[in-house]
Amino acid sequence: MDIKNITAYIAQELHLQEEQVCNTLELLNGGATIPFISRYRKEATGGLDEVQIERVREMYEKRMELEKRRAAILDSMREMDKLTPELEEQMLRVDTMGELEDLYLPFRPKRKTRATVAVERGLEPLAKILSKQEQVDLHKIVAPFVKPDMGVPDQESALAGARDILAERLSENVQLRSMLRNTFLQHSRVSTKKVKDKVDEHEKFRIYYNASEFLPKAPSHRVLAMFRGEEEGILRLTIQPDEERTLAAIKRKLIKNNTNSAAQLWTAAQDAYKRLLQPQMETEMRKFFKEKADTEAIKVFSENLRQLLMAAPLGQVTTLAIDPGFRTGCKVVILDAQGKLLYNETIYPHPPAAQYKLASDKLKRLVLQYKVDAIAIGNGTAGRETENFVKYIPFERDVKAYMVNESGASVYSASPVAREEFPNYDVTVRGAVSIGRRLMDPLAELVKIDPKAIGVGQYQHDVNQKRLQESLTMTVESCVNQVGVELNTASKELLSYVSGVGPSLAQNIVNYRNEHGPFATREALRQVPRFGAKAFEQAAGFLRIRNASNPLDGSAVHPESYHVVEKMAAQAGCTISELMQRADLRTTLNLNDFVTDKVGLPTLTDILHELEKPGRDPRTSFEMFEFDKNVHKMEDLTPGMELPGIITNITNFGCFVDVGVHQDGLIHISKLGRHVSNPQEVVHLNQKVIVRVLGVELDRKRINLALVNENDGHSLGR
Repeated sequence: MDIKNITAYIAQELHLQEEQVCNTLELLNGGATIPFISRYRKEATGGLDEVQIERVREMYEKRMELEKRRAAILDSMREMDKLTPELEEQMLRVDTMGELEDLYLPFRPKRKTRATVAVERGLEPLAKILSKQEQVDLHKIVAPFVKPDMGVPDQESALAGARDILAERLSENVQLRSMLRNTFLQHSRVSTKKVKDKVDEHEKFRIYYNASEFLPKAPSHRVLAMFRGEEEGILRLTIQPDEERTLAAIKRKLIKNNTNSAAQLWTAAQDAYKRLLQPQMETEMRKFFKEKADTEAIKVFSENLRQLLMAAPLGQVTTLAIDPGFRTGCKVVILDAQGKLLYNETIYPHPPAAQYKLASDKLKRLVLQYKVDAIAIGNGTAGRETENFVKYIPFERDVKAYMVNESGASVYSASPVAREEFPNYDVTVRGAVSIGRRLMDPLAELVKIDPKAIGVGQYQHDVNQKRLQESLTMTVESCVNQVGVELNTASKELLSYVSGVGPSLAQNIVNYRNEHGPFATREALRQVPRFGAKAFEQAAGFLRIRNASNPLDGSAVHPESYHVVEKMAAQAGCTISELMQRADLRTTLNLNDFVTDKVGLPTLTDILHELEKPGRDPRTSFEMFEFDKNVHKMEDLTPGMELPGIITNITNFGCFVDVGVHQDGLIHISKLGRHVSNPQEVVHLNQKVIVRVLGVELDRKRINLALVNENDGHSLGR
């Protein structure tokens, strides 16, 4: 297994320098995380970003799988004494698992087949004669192979057995399989039929009852829908290119003349295709196109999650949060600026209790008593009604109310994390707390919830769950490390996503913090049990200590580079604090003066940017949003109406928009603008948009919308 060859292969495939790939793999294999490599090892990787580093890692792992399988096959061939120098050279040259398995296929141990039975009956020499496609006297050459005592009672049985041998050999032919694989990949159609007598209760799969689609161009959501229909027993799928054209291509490749033995070979070839090759290729295509659809769906889910996690935080303000409800009332909690629960209450402003004045007076008192700065209202059941109720209360403080997406809050409220955090409170209190904290800092709160429960994906239960979980976990890690984490206030859930930390060390950090008080310096992390040098290297740059004695502890400058900043300050004739505060001092620096064999211009440039805005939050500023005051339920919507909305989910076929009626509307991709192939090129999660109502189906709870674009006089609100 030649690592140098693997490195060269990855570099060529990704259009990178071999040195970039080699250094990246060395860092990854040494335990460095992708966020750390991307942020603090730019000199080694040539400035590769997280996406590129992940591609290097993925290709390396796939290549290692191929090499491991190649070694196992070569060992097996040697044991069977079947490995010729030519075959070994072929096996060492191929670059895909499919090609490797094709070469091994004729030698794999076989269970009993029609061909192996025919070989046992002595018909292999006859198959070889027919394979030469010469003009022969069939009666004469077949006669010696008729042996009733061996199960060959007549000439037709002998020919049929010989054709079985030929069919199996053709099905194992490397060149033929390669040709067919390319044909299936490039020209397959997926056809769907409804299974008779199977009930499709909600007619979810109606459009697939008798459908055919060019598979290489089929959108991932349609492919996954078809596979789901088959999984549920509603649909039957077939995948293959045009059979007549495919057989014609096989004939051109195999049949050289019009002899009678060639006719026998052609009969065997047709049988090989229909009985062996087509089912085998269809199985391969199912796997290939399912994985392709999974990849696209996971990519959409991960990008949606990234946008949700990176949503603008309102910040550390005293917050009154409301989890709305009708019959059971609205659960109210007060959170301090750090998100600590101070008080909880239940009010009943809506029918059937309709205690409007009592509820209003309670909220007025709480806002004044706790000096509330913001009110967070969950957007679920009774959300709009509660928002309307709150906005008409004459508070004695300047306080604004915000609608908050509460998707997944109920999952958090019943989770072990919530029970551990609030053991003496029920799920309604925990849910309200989660709503309030989401307004203050979406990232810090949403990391406590399984990403799959947040509801921003498509067909999330149909894709490969291991790959989905890995991708979502990587997305959360990327976001957490991009933003940075306040060491003295972060929850253990948030800390666990910091580069190099994980759940165990995160708990150790919290335990140490609880026992010894707040961390005064990053260096104090080394006192945390099991927080060794490697963990410190990977994590320290992403952990912040606000108002630390060393101002660099509150920045993204890594401790390993503190000496560089000290040299910069010395050259500028000032303290580190002064260097961070004064742009005029920073402009006097020539970065080339600080270049060493370990610190290059990429790191120095990052340091200078960080000194300009230490600990900067890459998330956008918080924006106020309000629904149309005249729209509260689906019945209020009419075609042609234009109103504000907020993007709640993005899929390959369009995006969903909350317009404040408890039912999201769909903007189909065709209504996002001309020539739009990917909705994420046009809109993003939590984006404020103006939409036009195209149609409302009350019975099916469907709202069809169109995006009002800038040419219509409205901004897309990006």
